[in-house]
Formats: sequence, structure tokens, C-alpha cells
Amino acid sequence: MKHVLSAVVVNQPGVLAHVSGMLASRAFNIESLAVGETENAEFSRITFVVSGDEKVLDQVRKQLEKIVTIVRVIDFSGKEFVERDLMLIKVGAIGRQRSEIKELVDVFRGSLVDISSDHVMIELSGQEKKLEAFIDLMRPFGVLEMVRTGRIALLRSNEENVDVEERAAHEDPTAAC
Repeated sequence: MKHVLSAVVVNQPGVLAHVSGMLASRAFNIESLAVGETENAEFSRITFVVSGDEKVLDQVRKQLEKIVTIVRVIDFSGKEFVERDLMLIKVGAIGRQRSEIKELVDVFRGSLVDISSDHVMIELSGQEKKLEAFIDLMRPFGVLEMVRTGRIALLRSNEENVDVEERAAHEDPTAAC
């Protein structure tokens, strides 16, 4: 079973390496990983997907919570959340194929972001299943290159919003470093 977790971390060099290294050293497989600044530049959010049962998920969560640069770990299991993946995909397109591809891009609410004489580049965001379905439709045209961001997610409700500024005021996560 796949589990989506999010960790709000202090935005400093080496945090991502520390988190991913800890997971790898304990043989947890990261299926997806995305990281970026939060609304406060002092903090970043790492969103990742791991596979395993509840025991594995509990171990991952406990190990993450031990890292001093992690402010908060959120487990999305059983909660209402919005998730997205972003993909750029370069597809072969000659002649009338362009109009077919454009129609499919429109149906999937994507965008053509680059056009050349023999290919088009498409930007698409959505849930993993949507991206996989689009990739399958593009295969007959010839997928030349593709890159994906990994999953990002936020809870829909306010019950576990992370007020990182308030939390940081009460704790100094870098004090033990």
C-alpha cells in the first residue's frame, strides 16, 4: 500500500540528504519525492510516497520525527487531501498528428509549451492515474523524453495546518545541530 507523507523541515543545506539517507539506510523505498520552500522561506516541505503496511508507515514516521531539523511530519492516510504531479513530456508530432495530440492535451487540461518541426512538448498536472493514462495515449506518437516532479500534497481541512512560524517560536529545531 502507498502512503503519502509530508515533512516540514528547516530550510538549510543537507536536510534533504539527511532525510533520504535515513530512509535508505533503513531500507525504506521512496517511490516519489518532491521538495520546495513553504510560505515561509525558513522552511521547506518534503512530500514523499513510501510503500508498505501500517507497521512500515509507523516506523518511517517515528524515524522522521527523530531528525532535529524536521519541524512536523504529516501522514495523509485516511485524511482528505489534494495531490498533484507535474509532468513535461516530449512527443513526436508530424503533420496531422499535431491536431490529434492537441485535442488530447485539451481533454486532459494540459498545455502545449513547445513546438518544433518534429515534436511537441506538453505540460500536464494531476493525479498519478491521470498522468499515466495520458502517457499511455501518447505512446503511439512516440514518447521522446519525459520528466515528472513527484507528488505534492496538502490537507484539505485546517485541522492539521502547520503554522511553522508559531512552531519555530516555541522550538529551535537547529539547537541540537
